[in-house]
Amino acid sequence: MAGGKQSKGLNYSCILLIVIAGMERFAFKGVASNLVTYLTEVVNMSNSSAAKTVNSWCGFTSMLPLLFAPFADSYLHRYTTILASSFLYVAGLVALTTSASVWARSAANKTRSTTFLFWSLCLISLGQGGYNSSLQAFGADQLDDEEELPCSKDEQKSSDNIKSSFFQWWYFGVCSGSLLGVTIMSYIQDTFGWVLGFAIPAIAMVISVAFFSSGSRIYIYKQVESMGSKPLNIIQIIRETVSKLISGKIALPNVNDIVELELQEKPLCHQNLGGMESLNKNSKGSTDYMLENTKVVLRLLPIWTMLLMFAVIFQLPATFFTKQGMTMKRNIGSNFQIPPATLQSSITLSIILLMPLYDKVLIPFTRLITRNKKGINVMQRMGAGMFLSVIAMIIAACVETQRLKISRKEAAMLGSNTETVPLSIFWLLPQYILLGISDIFTVVGMQEFFYSEVPVRMRTMAFALYNSVFGVGSFLSAFLITVIEDLTRTKGRNSWFSDDMSEARLDSYYWLLALSSTLSLMLYVVLCRFYTSRKNSDTEQM
Repeated sequence: MAGGKQSKGLNYSCILLIVIAGMERFAFKGVASNLVTYLTEVVNMSNSSAAKTVNSWCGFTSMLPLLFAPFADSYLHRYTTILASSFLYVAGLVALTTSASVWARSAANKTRSTTFLFWSLCLISLGQGGYNSSLQAFGADQLDDEEELPCSKDEQKSSDNIKSSFFQWWYFGVCSGSLLGVTIMSYIQDTFGWVLGFAIPAIAMVISVAFFSSGSRIYIYKQVESMGSKPLNIIQIIRETVSKLISGKIALPNVNDIVELELQEKPLCHQNLGGMESLNKNSKGSTDYMLENTKVVLRLLPIWTMLLMFAVIFQLPATFFTKQGMTMKRNIGSNFQIPPATLQSSITLSIILLMPLYDKVLIPFTRLITRNKKGINVMQRMGAGMFLSVIAMIIAACVETQRLKISRKEAAMLGSNTETVPLSIFWLLPQYILLGISDIFTVVGMQEFFYSEVPVRMRTMAFALYNSVFGVGSFLSAFLITVIEDLTRTKGRNSWFSDDMSEARLDSYYWLLALSSTLSLMLYVVLCRFYTSRKNSDTEQM
């Protein structure tokens, strides 16, 4: 096992991995944030087709960790998974740059170029599928040197503080990378072209792979807990699991049968070490392993489902918000125009600036009201973010209604529709900032929720479940756009997502999302009343 002892703060391997995570976000956001503009202006897709393509790609990318996570946890080492995935990631970015170069020279063979573009995006998705969740789980491994387990309350508290510090700095690194990717790359893409705009993220990813490889000697490597069966047997195991679930033969495990050493919940000295033999025996049974994992996932499924509408809303900044901005007044001075995708940086910037206020101001204030030393629990935190996303949708609908009103007034005066509406793009800032604040509550809460509600052996799966919310949300968003487009395009009328933004009805779409999210929030509140956290469940059994 490599790596030095961690004393008061994060060790060098943690810091290196945080930097690498930030570089990966820079590369990904540098491509994803402005992709809808590339698809509409270069590939000549319609607004709805471009939005569906971006949503489907983001959904596919976010869902793949669910496929890779069991293998990273049980068969492959996380280090190996990260390294192999990063090469796919780089290959995808290089292919995307090549595709942009082909389009820049000539778009004569449109079908072949479009196919090559989509295969490039698929390579990026495959690379990120094994990369993201494994990297964060590998980062968490650097904190859990099992030879240095705490046996006192002070040591336990110190360990928890280090974990908390790691996740805060990890999120700061990810947000910083995203901010740079959105602001710098969208400007370069709009000003200097798409070839350079895609080449820079590819170079950044190559450098991050070099950084990751350079830290091989200082990393802490965890032993893979094998499922004791070949990967081909997984389908049979899942079949047996589903069969037992349907027949109701699965019982909750006895706390004396399985002992899990989780630093974030209980100090080692309070555990019953006599149960370790039972743990070793149970780890050999692949069926038992899959049954336990399936029960954990099914238990989280209702809460996971209620978070989907939040994920649908979160697809808007990179799609329709950006298209709105393209029709609004973007000038600063006489020469400089703001790239519409740059406004996405206000989400990340609001997170970075307001995150300290969450701990320093909001939590102490809520402690006074709730008389709970945590202020608000993780379920309340996610609910607060969902509520703010509803408010953001209401504001977005009102701004879009005003934009349409001014656009039609201008068209009536001039006798034709104008490309640019005399309404400042900064009117979109409130909805961006509110989504950033909701991110602080819901997204960070989701990470903490899934991480704390799964056993140690499923850590990669925890981050995969978190990513899958946005994956399924992306697919759901694409599905909604398809259905609404078909329903509203009747009798020669334009759909809500018309390419002519003066005829589109994005305001109606935003009102629909606000209503759907409100219903989802109400169901979420009901589910929370009946949900018992894993930690409380373990306490009751003991």
